[in-house]
Amino acid sequence: MSEPLDDNDRLYKIGEVCRIADVQPYVLRYWETEFPSLAPNKSGGGQRLYTRREIDIILRIKQLLYSEGFTIAGAKKKLETEAEPAPVATAPAKNVNKALRQVKEELTAILRMLDD
Repeated sequence: MSEPLDDNDRLYKIGEVCRIADVQPYVLRYWETEFPSLAPNKSGGGQRLYTRREIDIILRIKQLLYSEGFTIAGAKKKLETEAEPAPVATAPAKNVNKALRQVKEELTAILRMLDD
């Protein structure tokens, strides 16, 4: 079904990608129209050239559509949410400043004890 990919810098022709993903070329061309993240470069002769990243996206699209039962629209939304960076948990500045003041006070107290 899927064959291993060996090189991250290598470009893959549409026929190779079809074998890797086990889909027909017309399916890949259609997905390119529906999923903006799929935009393979084209060679001088017009041959589509896919990167490893694009093949990973193709395999994810196939999984969402064929295995998980998503519609095209649902798969688009799912891919968009997966591509968004996770929010970074940060403490409010007020709490950080309070904690820093407390550490400063404790260090000052330790310094006083050492000076005595």
